Amino acid sequence: MKAMILAAGRGERLRPLTDNTPKPLLKVGKQSLIEYHLHKLAQTSIKEVVINVAWLGTQIQQALGNGKKYGLNIHYSDEGTQALETAGGIIKALPLLGDEPFLIINGDIFTDYDFNKLIQTNITSEAHLVMVENPDHNHKGDFALEGSWLKNNGEPLYTYSGIGIYSPEFFAGIANGVVALAPILKEKITQQQVSGELFTGAWTDVGTAERLQQLNDQLNS
Repeated sequence: MKAMILAAGRGERLRPLTDNTPKPLLKVGKQSLIEYHLHKLAQTSIKEVVINVAWLGTQIQQALGNGKKYGLNIHYSDEGTQALETAGGIIKALPLLGDEPFLIINGDIFTDYDFNKLIQTNITSEAHLVMVENPDHNHKGDFALEGSWLKNNGEPLYTYSGIGIYSPEFFAGIANGVVALAPILKEKITQQQVSGELFTGAWTDVGTAERLQQLNDQLNS
């Protein structure tokens, strides 16, 4: 299995921190957000990692290189000056990801989720998402869990963590370009093609300067 880390976003809500530094390279504790993911991936069977880049993408490539220092092989999917949104970025990177299901990780989250657990899960759906309890900034949630299947409606609703496994079939028939993930997920959930699980460990969406500072305070205390 290969992994893809989504790292192309502009990070508007983190400005001015992201004016000169891409969001995945912001420091949390002693290393950057994206490096936490790389170190955790290096402890799994995954050795091939794809990273999509756009805003200040050259900095990410220079900082991480070919991945050798992490025990990984890193390949880059360059989206140019305009990020293609989540689904669009994944679709562009499909030739690098191959024909098998792959792990997707948002580059702007911090978590102690065990990627080994997800890799070893027997998944029969086109996608399998890790859900978390709703944070303050998304108190309404995204999807419900009914057994091991995600539903668009129900109680309670949980938040998509930005961690999941997707098969190439999930994106079949969708043209390259700027494509959001949420509408595709909702349609696939209606078709009962998306399973899920609830994770209750450490997880932070580092989407604002305030949340970044809170996370740093936690790690340094």
